Amino acid sequence: MDDVREQVRQRYALAAVEVGGDGCCSAGSCAPGSVEVDERFGAALYDAQDAVKLPPEALAASLGCGNPLAVAELRAGERVLDLGSGGGIDVLLSARRVGPTGFAYGVDMTDEMLDLARANAAKAGATNVEFLRGTIEELPLGDAAVDVVISNCVVNLSVDKPAVLAEAYRVLVPGGRLGISDVVAEDHLTPDQRAERGSYVGCIAGALSRAEYVDGLVGAGFTDVDVSFTHQVADGMHSAVVRARKPLPEE
Repeated sequence: MDDVREQVRQRYALAAVEVGGDGCCSAGSCAPGSVEVDERFGAALYDAQDAVKLPPEALAASLGCGNPLAVAELRAGERVLDLGSGGGIDVLLSARRVGPTGFAYGVDMTDEMLDLARANAAKAGATNVEFLRGTIEELPLGDAAVDVVISNCVVNLSVDKPAVLAEAYRVLVPGGRLGISDVVAEDHLTPDQRAERGSYVGCIAGALSRAEYVDGLVGAGFTDVDVSFTHQVADGMHSAVVRARKPLPEE
């Protein structure tokens, strides 16, 4: 497990240095200079209006598999946490949507990505953001600290997905919601078949199936769970919208 995590860290450290790597790409290195990214990944998945006034480095560093902001339906005044925040694009866009009365956190384990994200925040003039060093399996935030948890093609990279989902549940307030984009496999594909379609660090081999995702979220305590495919990224593998809610105490 530690070996896989170190491979992921090294890959995204390199991607950050080359100004790339928020989320995953389809093959090879995630650095823009090393791979041609198609419309299934990256900045092309964001609305043009979202890209306005963002540093070009933040856009270049976006190689995720979806647009979690569209999934999460953020509102003014909310506190948001981005799991595996990379170059910071989703944190910066979240900060804009929640406004001055809200706040956006990003957590990443890669120092190079944190440096890039903080530089992007400074260029964007964002003051309601904070980037924290940590893993998504052990979040550096207290209980019930945020209203919304988002993520863009990062959960599939974790070697301990039950811990990720449990931590997302822990840091959410009761009634808080999870809205993420991730790569998800069709239920008939075995783990070996997923590995045949791509590497772990390439966001394919480590992907959960739809049923595994649903079971994992329910097991963590979430309700109103929904996992919906959006577009195919490999044979039997899809970018997906994942939604869930932490129930209120009386539910």
